[in-house]
Formats: sequence, C-alpha cells, structure tokens
Amino acid sequence: MLSLLSDVSTVYLRLLELDQELEVASHTTNSFGDSLKIFSQRLEGGVASELETDRAEAALANAAAALPDIQQQIVLTENQLCILLGRPPGPIERSDSLLTQRMPPEVPAGLPSALLERRPDVRQAEQLMRSANADVGEAVAEFFPQIGLTAFLGKVSSELSAVTLGSANAWSAAASVSGPLFQGGRLTGQYRQRKAAREEGRLRYQYTVLTAFQDVANALISREKRAEIREQQVREVKALAAAVHVSTKRYLAGKASYYEVLEAQQQLFPAELNLARVERDQLLVIVQLYKALGGGWDMERASPATTMKSSSEPKR
Repeated sequence: MLSLLSDVSTVYLRLLELDQELEVASHTTNSFGDSLKIFSQRLEGGVASELETDRAEAALANAAAALPDIQQQIVLTENQLCILLGRPPGPIERSDSLLTQRMPPEVPAGLPSALLERRPDVRQAEQLMRSANADVGEAVAEFFPQIGLTAFLGKVSSELSAVTLGSANAWSAAASVSGPLFQGGRLTGQYRQRKAAREEGRLRYQYTVLTAFQDVANALISREKRAEIREQQVREVKALAAAVHVSTKRYLAGKASYYEVLEAQQQLFPAELNLARVERDQLLVIVQLYKALGGGWDMERASPATTMKSSSEPKR
C-alpha cells in the first residue's frame, strides 16, 4: 500500500508537470508566432529581410513540434495512472495544476525516529530476527534428554535409573536408548547454525535500520537543495522573460537586430521547461520523504507495534 501510494503520487505529479510543459510550449509557440507576424509585416514594408522571416518561421516550427510530443506523454501518463488506480486507460480529470502545488508542505521539526518502525522493511527484519532468536531457544531445548520416566506398572524406567545412579556413564547410557543428547554432534551443529542465523538476523536488522535513516537523510537533504535550485531557476526565467520583452522593444525601435529577439526567446523556452521539472522534483522529494518515514510524519499516529499490542489485549 505504501509503494502504491507513492507510485500514484509520483505519476500524478508527473502528469501535472506535463500539463505545465504543454502550457509553456503553447505560450512559446504563440510568442514565436507573434515574432513571425512582426517580421512578416516589416518584410512587406521593406524594412526587414527575408532571412529574418525564415528564421522566425523555423523557430515557430521548432516550438510547435514540441506540442504533439508533450500531448502524447500526457496520454501515456494518464493511462499509467489509470492502471495504478485499477481502472481502464483513459483521461484523468484534474483541477489542480503544478503551480497550485508549488509550495511543498512544511516538515515539522523534532520528528522521532520511532516513525521508522512503521516501515515494512524494518518490521520484516525485526520479525526475522525474532524468529531466528526463537530457533536458538528451540535448539537449546533439544539438548534436554528425552527419556521415559516410568516402566510397566509405573515402575522406574531403566533410562531414569541410569541417570539417577550418578555413574560416569549415566548420561550416555540414557541417551543410548532414546535421548537426543549425543548424536554425533548433530545437535551441537544445529545449535551453532541457529546462533549464526540469529547473528545474521541481528546484523540484517541493523543494516535495514541504518538504510532507513539514510533514506530519510537523503530525502531531507534533497528537499533543502531542491528548494535552492528552484529559487535560482525562477530567477533565470524572470531574467530571460525580461530580456525577451526588452529585445522586442529594441527591435521595434530599430536599436537591435532580430538575432537578439530570437536568441532571447529560444533561451526562455528551455528555461521554463526546466522550471516545471524542478518544481515537480521539489514535490517528488516530499513523496520520497513520506515513503522513507513509513507513511508520513504524523506523530499522533500509533506505531504498528503499539496498534497490534492494543488490539491483542482482551476486552474488559
């Protein structure tokens, strides 16, 4: 269930990011179309060259070519999300956009490490360690002599007599009949094997717990750095958008060449696409942290061990 929730969230955020990419590509196509219109008008007026018009038309075609690819990715992502939701492939209704999801939820300070006890891998490793420990106890119990205590008419059995005589060969004598005490080292070997399995289980549990801590640390660091990356990406997009505006005004005033306008537009397009992906990644880190913590950071929620214990107690 935890993996399914994470997968659904990841694919849904990918879908919202593609919606934003489509919006950026559509806006860029319109922008290149406006530039082409300006160049065409100036060409008709004899103040522009055919080269400017051809370059503007090529830039428009390049931006327009991105639209079908993004639309295809949207359909494929919708189908993938439908499969995760257990329904036939089809469109996904959505009212949210990546922009409305831009600010990730705040992660509270002082999260207890006990939250990691809910992780399925930690719980599995713990139960395997408990099972291996119980196997050691079972192996120890097998050393206890299994002999008959009474014989016919309730008399003392010969095996019990051999044990209680106190002779040096008492244990071996009793074991020779039906006791499992000395069987060519088989029991000792089983005991050592199960002790080794218990040690393996302990080390595996320790490794799993350390991995859980690593997952949380990675998610928290990624969350912090993604916020910094987004901040710089926003600055770049704003600067390039301003450059497009200024270069267009300079061109219309005859103070700049058409290369300035096209270059600014061509730089803005990939920067806006990168911003959409950075915003998606910033939200995906929250999904990563949710999964690393075993289901979010709700400190009021009882741990699985506590829930199981309370449910097993008899009702009064």
